[in-house]
Parts: sequence; C-alpha cells; structure tokens
Amino acid sequence: MEGPGQMDDPGRADPPPPVADVELRQLRCLVAIVDEGTFTDAAIALGVSQAAVSRTLASLERALGVRLLRRTSRAVTPTPTGSRVVSHARRVLGEVDDLVREATSGQVRLRMGYAWSALGRHTLDFQRRWDAAHPETELRLVRVNSATAGLAEGACDLAVVRRALDDRRFESAIVGLERRMCAMAADDPLARRRSVRLADLVGRTLLVDRRTGTTTAELWPPGSRPATEETHDVDEWLTVIATGRTVGVTPESTAHQYRRPGVVYRPVRDAEPIAVRLAWWRDDPHPATQAAIELLTALYRSG
Repeated sequence: MEGPGQMDDPGRADPPPPVADVELRQLRCLVAIVDEGTFTDAAIALGVSQAAVSRTLASLERALGVRLLRRTSRAVTPTPTGSRVVSHARRVLGEVDDLVREATSGQVRLRMGYAWSALGRHTLDFQRRWDAAHPETELRLVRVNSATAGLAEGACDLAVVRRALDDRRFESAIVGLERRMCAMAADDPLARRRSVRLADLVGRTLLVDRRTGTTTAELWPPGSRPATEETHDVDEWLTVIATGRTVGVTPESTAHQYRRPGVVYRPVRDAEPIAVRLAWWRDDPHPATQAAIELLTALYRSG
C-alpha cells in the first residue's frame, strides 16, 4: 500500500522541465571554437586561457544536456545538434550586437513589415524621404506573409496591412486608399479592355490568399460569386494566373511591386477601394510611429 505523499494526484500536472541557464559568454565561446577550429585558437581569439574555453563549453553542454562538439587529435567538429545550436547562437549574438550598437550609438532601427506588397509606387519614395528626414533611424522593410505582416511574430515594429486587424493588442491608422486591380493572363479576352467590372469575373476561378489577402468571393453578391482556389505566396499566385486558369483581384500596390511577363493588371472600376493601414503594438509603439504615419499619409494624398 502506498503511504501518504506517495499517491499520484491525477488532477495535478507534472511541473515543467527547468529552463536551461545559458549565458552569452557560453554562446560566444561555442561559436569561437567552431570558427577558429581548435580550443587553442578560440582561446587566443577570446583572450582567455584554453582551460577557460574547455570549462565554458563543458558548462554549456551541461546546461543543455547534449554534446555539442566532437574532439579529435586534429580537429573539432560540431555534432548534428551542435550545428543547430551554433546556427541559433549566431542569430542570438547578432541580435545582441545590434541591441548594443543601437543603445550606445543613438542609432534607432525601424523595421516595417508587409505581406505581399509594401507601399506600391510609394515604396522607393518613402524610403528616400525617410532617410533624408530621419537619418538617425535606419529603415528596414521586411516581407512576412502573415496576417499581421510580421507584427505578432516580432519580426517588425510597424506593419503595412490592408485589412483591419481584429486583435485588441494592436492599434492602426489608415494612411491611404488603393484601387483594386484584376490580374489576368496577358492573352485573356478581358486583357483587351481598359478596365473590368466584378460581374465580368463571375464564372471565373479567383485565386486568393485567405491568410493575408484582401479579396475573397464575399466581394461579390450572394448567388453570383466566382469559384475560388487558394495560394499562400505571391510568386505562386502570379505563376498560376499567367497560365490563364485563374484570375486575381489585388490592391494597386501589387501591380506596381510585381510586374510579371504574361500577367496584366486592369482596374476593377465598381469595387470599393482598399484601405492601407499602418499597425503597431498598442502598449509598445515605436518612437518613430507618428513620423511614419505622417509621411505615408502625405505620400498617398499626393497621388
């Protein structure tokens, strides 16, 4: 019979495993060993003793519970797990170096995410005007094909989105409007027209990206909606449309950003325009958010 304290409690979950206590100096040591090829050369590069390098590597392997390197009389090589850890370590150390550089130099970085198209014909102008007006803040455009254009994933500080984000964690502002364009094969009969109507696309197959796209069959009235197929990448979208098997409806920015032989774009003259929004974390806005909103709004207003 089990005594008190020995019985299993089915309602109590097992405690989570302890998180490995990994230090930056350990990661730097691991990368140095791999880059330099020997413990001796790593010690010289790091300015420490060879014994210190051995101790640091051993402490990292104990913390992770895995062997990271194989040592022979001639060389040191990563294990399969070690190769993955080294790859992650390089990214972590790079991010830390960026953090230190920004904190000590006063340089601020603004990462602006987007899914399919950035700012269309305004993209280059925005980049040049930003660099001229805000030389202290480095602008980086980051393409992330997610519903928040990388905002929820931590890949960017601001995101250009073309549909409202139904998430109270984020706030957004409309900076402009874009026409809807129909993308079709260059030899499609509709390509001979200067513009098309939504009714012209009934009976066709519409290629959509439900995760990040701006157009679904709901744009058409019930009972007269086109069939749909799904894609998750703009290059695939363009490749399939070029065959003539499908058409697509997209913001005007896509037409400027992705010109492709075999694909033409025509305005959809009876479709509502698409609002272009700049989104950010509600409780942690980037210091340059307002400046970005003002510049983008001015660019879209200028036509």
